[in-house]
Amino acid sequence: MKITVLSGGVGGARFLRGLRDAVTADDEVTAVVNVGDDMWLTGLRITPDLDSIMYTLAGENDEERGWGRVGESERVSAELRAYGVGWPWFTLGDLDIGTHLTRTHLLREGLPLSEATARITSRWPLGVRLIPATDDEVETHVITDGGPMHFQEWWTRHRASIPALSFEYRGVAASTPAPGVLDAIAEADVVIVAPSNPVVSIGPILAIPGIREALASTPARVVGISPIIAGAVVRGMADACLAAIGVSTSADAVAVHYGARSRGGVLDGWLVDESDAAAAAAIEAAGIRAQVVPLWMRDAESSAALGRDALAAAR
Repeated sequence: MKITVLSGGVGGARFLRGLRDAVTADDEVTAVVNVGDDMWLTGLRITPDLDSIMYTLAGENDEERGWGRVGESERVSAELRAYGVGWPWFTLGDLDIGTHLTRTHLLREGLPLSEATARITSRWPLGVRLIPATDDEVETHVITDGGPMHFQEWWTRHRASIPALSFEYRGVAASTPAPGVLDAIAEADVVIVAPSNPVVSIGPILAIPGIREALASTPARVVGISPIIAGAVVRGMADACLAAIGVSTSADAVAVHYGARSRGGVLDGWLVDESDAAAAAAIEAAGIRAQVVPLWMRDAESSAALGRDALAAAR
């Protein structure tokens, strides 16, 4: 079976880890990963979502913090602060910087991001192929009353405390899907939208020209997993992002935001938690098949169970 997952952030990384544990050795899992969080910093190309997913699948992620490498030191970041360069509120670990140096070196050598990613991820047996949604530089900026700022500044420095008026995916209009992305969607037996932030993780992927069209035409069922449980975000500040685009923080509202594929949206099915069973009727009324299953990924067993539930919902 060929399984393609649109993914980003911690929720996407943890879901992919569970899905990997749920499939057989003959199955192929491809993750199309958000690049909207990416940026240049101190001369390095930083790709937070690609790296978080890679570290999680490799067993190298710092589970306590939820990001970065386990066992990190931060001597280089301390030196950068002493020199007054970079973002003092955006700390990079020394091992993580090794990844960014490698990526930047490969990009400067002329490799596109997708090839650089393939080279970097070959270090570990991830069990999942990671493809950036595009090789082009597409970065999410947040529009506020005080002007625009990079998503990372709004998210990491200000913790989404500054009201967002809108989100802008800079460079997306001129971007194209990275090699392999459209084929991964067209040839999939199952397409899954991970429980990632709908606005800043999945939104930039869907905004890349050609990807929505590929989802519309794929013969595979497209099933999404709610990142909202019992009216609250599981992790992070997705509620602030949803509020900015006029979507309430509820499992059914996010499903309606994505829309039914039969009505010009992207979803055939939508998984909601048992605590949101009452939302199933509204989801079905929107033309999307609702499935009620446990969504909390508390450990390896529950994460793998969610992976199996997502595959079952696509049948």
